[in-house]
Amino acid sequence: MITGKNYIGNQLSAKGEKTYKTFNPLQNIENEHIFYEATESEINEAVALASKAFKEFRTVSGTKKAAFLNAIADELLALDTILIDMYCAESGLPKGRAEGERGRTIFQLRSFAELVKEGSWVEATIDMGVPDRQPIPKPDLRKMMIPLGPVVVFGASNFPLAYSTAGGDTAAALAAGCPVIVKSHPMHAGTGELVASAIIKAAEKTNMPNGVFSNLNSSGIEVGIQLVQHSEVKAVGFTGSIGGGRALFDLASQRKEPIPVFAEMGSVNPVIILPEAAKNKPEELAKTYAGSITLGTGQFCTNPGLLLGIKDDNLSKFIQSLSDEIVKIEPSCMLHPTIIGAYEAKKQKALSQQGLTVTAEYQTDVATNFARQTVVTVEGNTFLENPTLHQEVFGPFSMVVQCKDADELEKIICNLEGQLTGTIIADDEETKKYPQIIAALQNRVGRIIFNGVPTGVEVCPSMQHGGPYPASTDSRFTAVGIHSIKRWVRPFSYQSWPNNLLPDELKEENPLGISRVVNGILIPSKK
Repeated sequence: MITGKNYIGNQLSAKGEKTYKTFNPLQNIENEHIFYEATESEINEAVALASKAFKEFRTVSGTKKAAFLNAIADELLALDTILIDMYCAESGLPKGRAEGERGRTIFQLRSFAELVKEGSWVEATIDMGVPDRQPIPKPDLRKMMIPLGPVVVFGASNFPLAYSTAGGDTAAALAAGCPVIVKSHPMHAGTGELVASAIIKAAEKTNMPNGVFSNLNSSGIEVGIQLVQHSEVKAVGFTGSIGGGRALFDLASQRKEPIPVFAEMGSVNPVIILPEAAKNKPEELAKTYAGSITLGTGQFCTNPGLLLGIKDDNLSKFIQSLSDEIVKIEPSCMLHPTIIGAYEAKKQKALSQQGLTVTAEYQTDVATNFARQTVVTVEGNTFLENPTLHQEVFGPFSMVVQCKDADELEKIICNLEGQLTGTIIADDEETKKYPQIIAALQNRVGRIIFNGVPTGVEVCPSMQHGGPYPASTDSRFTAVGIHSIKRWVRPFSYQSWPNNLLPDELKEENPLGISRVVNGILIPSKK
């Protein structure tokens, strides 16, 4: 089923001469399939098709878009073990993880299907005209969300399904009415092609316009650069490194017509361990966090890479327990040789800094591409003075910062870059003693967790997956959950338009039965 070709709409294409293969990190060998990198002409064809498809797709009803999204989910399930086996071969991740991620991907698609089928997500607002108002008449104004246009989505390395070809960005953009061009991640191009084939089949079965989806291969950065710079592309979705996301953001802002880049990037996800919690349950906390740090070989954007506490005997006991627990866990395989290479390089850079003490590092021999988990400690003032220590080490690595007092702890939190998550470990009443710590952390993160771990992102409307820069390029939006659809739309008003010419969402009689705000009063959905 793998052709190695690009999907330009519903047509397979391989015009270029540049080819590459994916890699099985568990077996430490190349996979057999050859992939053809998209050429400039193929890129232009895909964007032209998407631009043409947008003229029709932007007007497709919520019911029909829901059918399309549900059909994608059905086609993914129909791929069955072929998809799971390819996922595992290209990532080194176990079958259970692949099946779980497929389930999450399908849930996301079906959630957006329900959202657009119901229809109230467009946030219809109506302020009726008052023609006899003095001293001047009030015009009739009606506002709703409309799609931006063709969207480019960059597949993520660490989630071959949930954050990639048919992942959250793609599902949200299609739900909004935006055609999608995926720049497939080179580490899992085979998985990407299988998923792309499912999307194309679903589009054809539900009579979506050709060009509503394309999938382009690329082994490097050239295809992505051309896509972001293309004048017909109207927005970009990205999950990955700070360097990659910032580069795309800069490219998009330098265009003649700048466009938004919604990038979810790096995060060390600080965990604040308050004194009473450290005193009352150091061993329990240590075991929980040893598991969280090593989960998925530390290759989650919510990996707890930074633990902070006030220095005392109880924190020292926690550090010792964490060090003991983490080396009991068997190391696991990272996604690709380049990823473990980057992990080792960044880890060594951190370890070379003055003032760090290694308290735990797995010492036994490990297989190729397996990562050794590491815990280090540093004094609070040393951490404050060295910004290098603030940076993410993507992998099973965590740093414990020992602060001299609550004031230093607060100062450190205030000096952190923006993060996806922050966690407070405390006894129930203890937080009342440290309101300034809670407030400082809230100002630096998109989600705050109480007595838990940051790893694990629930897909639901209340989830906020994003945060102040550089956690994401726009902290007002989430990359997970149905509200992520808001990235791909813009508000649009109709003034003094005849009722029969308005979209159904704004007509006087409300034929769709959606919830609307009329003259400042919320009118509930009739569904």
